[in-house]
Amino acid sequence: MKLLTCVYIEAKKLFKSRIPIISLLALMLIPFIGGFFMFILKDPSLAESLGFISAKAQIMGRADWPSYLSLISQAISIGGIFAFGFISSWIFGREYADRTIKDLLALPISRTTIVLAKFLVTLIWGIFLSLLVLVLSLLVGYLVNITGFSTYLLFQAARAYMLSSLLTILLSSPVGFMASFSRGYLSPLAFIVFTLILAQIVATTGYGEFFPWSIPALIAVSIENPDIVLGSLSIWLVLFASGIGLLATIFWWKYADQH
Repeated sequence: MKLLTCVYIEAKKLFKSRIPIISLLALMLIPFIGGFFMFILKDPSLAESLGFISAKAQIMGRADWPSYLSLISQAISIGGIFAFGFISSWIFGREYADRTIKDLLALPISRTTIVLAKFLVTLIWGIFLSLLVLVLSLLVGYLVNITGFSTYLLFQAARAYMLSSLLTILLSSPVGFMASFSRGYLSPLAFIVFTLILAQIVATTGYGEFFPWSIPALIAVSIENPDIVLGSLSIWLVLFASGIGLLATIFWWKYADQH
């Protein structure tokens, strides 16, 4: 019961801020940008005549549903590292920035419960945003009228999309620790940028399946390239990194008075 009460309070704090609308608007760009790319790939000559691309521009890729859904999934995996991490950074960092941390720690509530409530709010809002992006992406794809749609593809792509989204959301737990450890927003945001860049570098070297922040995007790529198969070890690595972030945050908050 206390956990549900804390979740309600944390959600109320979140929705009194501008973070929900900022994160919503940021992720809502994904379907429209993806649809725009498909529009260009579908008819490059029309896009050129409308002034969207130049005559010298080289357009790579195919305008079909596998490519489109893979693009959307990769965008939520990469952009989600920043978007979901930003949400987690604010939820934890605001207590220090607003100087409410001492009042919060003085409440007769388990600090573990408070931390879990904060992470649950991040998880719930992240899942909602992911589902909204998926639904809107399907609508945009239908309006652009790209080819290659099938019920089987939709099922497989939606499963890969939600898995990559969920893993990306879970990877926001180390950001919560960084916000708590640094008592603010700057360090967690730097950590987000660092992991985002490192994820791209590691993926290009061919070892992305062993780096937690590269794994969600690789799952997204598998929609268009079924030959890419990640083992269960990759999933466990993401869960391990997320678990370490969660436990580290709980430990820090438990002994926050000593820091």
